[in-house]
Amino acid sequence: MIVFRLGRIRTPQGPGVVLLLPFIDSFQRVDLRTRAFSVPPCKLASKDGAVLSVGADVQFRIWDPVLSVMTVKDLNTATRMTAQNAMTKALLKRPLREIQMEKPKISDQLLLEINDVTRAWGLEVDRVELAVEAVLQLPQDSPAGPSLDSTLQQLALHFLGGGMASVAGGAPLPEPDTLDMVNEVEPSAPHGGAGSSPKQPVAEGLLTALKPFLSEALVSQVGACYQFNVVLPSGTQSIYFLDLTTGQGRVGHGEPDAIPDVVVEMAEEDLQALLCRELRPLGAYMSGRLKVKGDLAVAMKLEAVLRALK
Repeated sequence: MIVFRLGRIRTPQGPGVVLLLPFIDSFQRVDLRTRAFSVPPCKLASKDGAVLSVGADVQFRIWDPVLSVMTVKDLNTATRMTAQNAMTKALLKRPLREIQMEKPKISDQLLLEINDVTRAWGLEVDRVELAVEAVLQLPQDSPAGPSLDSTLQQLALHFLGGGMASVAGGAPLPEPDTLDMVNEVEPSAPHGGAGSSPKQPVAEGLLTALKPFLSEALVSQVGACYQFNVVLPSGTQSIYFLDLTTGQGRVGHGEPDAIPDVVVEMAEEDLQALLCRELRPLGAYMSGRLKVKGDLAVAMKLEAVLRALK
C-alpha cells in the first residue's frame, strides 16, 4: 500500500494491517504478484512484403511500487502500448522466414526493448512470447533482395571481425545509419576461409576495440574494475579485464592487477552481441547468459560502456 500523508508519499506499507489517519491520509494499493496480458493479434507487413497476423503474450511484475504510482497514471495501458509498439517495430525490419524461424530470439529482443522503457516506471517484464497467428499474404518477389542481404552480411562479418580499415577492397565505411543496420545482422558464416590471414580471437579483438572509447569521463562515471571469463567455442576459458578505476582506463588479456569489483562469465558469442548492442546487460543476466560474481548494480554499469561505444 502506498500512503500519501497530506500529499507527501510515505514508505510503502504492508502487507497486513495499516493504520491510516482519517481525512489526512490517502492510499493506493499495488499488486506485486506476476501478472500477464496478451497483445491482440494485429496485421503487419514484414520486410519482404508478407502480411501476417501476429500477437504476443507478456508476463510482468512491479518491482518498485513507489515508481509505479508516481511515474505513470495508467500503468497497464502504458505497458500494453509499449509492448505493441515494440513488436510492430521489430517485425517490420524482418522478412517472413526470419520471423517464423527465430521467434524465441525475437521474443528475447522484445523483452529487452520493453524493459528499457518500463523499468523507469518500476515495472519489469519477465517473459515475452511471440505468436504468429496466420500468414495472410505470401512475400512479394524482390530481385534486389538477395543482393542486399548478401552485401549486409559481408559488411557485418567485416565490422564484427574487428577490421575497420577498408570494406570491399578500400571502399569507404558505410554511413552511421548503415552501421546501425549492420549491427542487427547476425553473421551466417565463420570468419576466415580460403586465402584469409590468421586473426586474433574474436573476444580479444572486440575488447581491444574498446580502447579508443576509454576516457577519464567514462572512468568517473563507472569507477569499477571488471574481469571477463569468456567461454570460447572450443569449450576453453579465456580471461580479460576492463579496469575503469584510474586514468583513462585499461583493457587487456589476463587478470587485472587489482582485485576486480565484478567477475562476469559469458560465452564469446554473447560478449560479441553485448558489445554490438544486440544484447543488454540486464537482459543477458535475466536470461542466464551472463553470470555475475559481485555487486549486480556495479555490473549493470556496463551499460555506460555500451553507450560510449554507440
